[in-house]
Amino acid sequence: MDLQELRNQRQKWMTWKNITPLREALDSLEDGSWRVELGDVVKVSGSIKKDVKELAKLMMPWRKGPFELFDTYIDSEWKSNIKYNLLRRHFNLKDKKVADIGCNNGYYLFRMQEDEPKSLVGFDPSPLYKTQFDFINHFVKSNIVYELLGVEHLEFYEEKFDTIFCLGVLYHRSDPVGMLKSLYKGLDKQGEVILDTFYIDGDSEMCLCPESSYSKIPNIYFVPTVKALKNWCLRAGFDSFEVLETSTTDTAEQRKTEWIDGQSLEDFLDKSDKSKTVEGYPAPMRVYVKLIKDKR
Repeated sequence: MDLQELRNQRQKWMTWKNITPLREALDSLEDGSWRVELGDVVKVSGSIKKDVKELAKLMMPWRKGPFELFDTYIDSEWKSNIKYNLLRRHFNLKDKKVADIGCNNGYYLFRMQEDEPKSLVGFDPSPLYKTQFDFINHFVKSNIVYELLGVEHLEFYEEKFDTIFCLGVLYHRSDPVGMLKSLYKGLDKQGEVILDTFYIDGDSEMCLCPESSYSKIPNIYFVPTVKALKNWCLRAGFDSFEVLETSTTDTAEQRKTEWIDGQSLEDFLDKSDKSKTVEGYPAPMRVYVKLIKDKR
């Protein structure tokens, strides 16, 4: 696969009529030197002439965050710091080559800079999220590489990774084992994957196959038990499967804000029974696992 040719083709996505005005606004931003803080809120402070809030609003919806740019607080739908802090004690990225699959606007990548990795690469085939990333990175000035590529391109990528994060992607794939094999092929020797996905309770090796949607999300194909997920990972070639954490998604983590359009978690759950989705399935729960390619 010629990835450079694919990159050239996808760069044309930046000229789509809904993206072009955003790119032009980005080009008009002044350059400068600003103070950056990489805590729960990725903060940029200092002075700037441009109306940052107006530009940030044009880039809605903001799914991941939060960010604070000067006097503008971008209260994203997901408080991504909750997931990041839950996982933080389970990884060490110093001097490692790191990838984030489905990186959205790069919130996790910005946070990972604190660990002093050797390199950071985000994969996400979305021109809007790439534009949001470029907007934030204009001020942060990181060396993060953002690729308009997907998990299916990992095995052809120019380098292999020591650590791959894949958070909230697996359930969007109709071939989960195939996707796990792609993650495996993207790893260097003894590399690791930090993965999270929806799961259902149960001691059997089974999975839920939603008829048309799950929690109002149409492209959810399989929601496995932990045992079924483990079998998928072993079939994909991983030597080690370790459950790190489990959690139940609630409105403290995902909710409607002024920075998104449309609905959020409170609209996806049964109003009379929050333990169920509107479709009658078990409400979203997440399992976080670590997979190792070649455990020695």
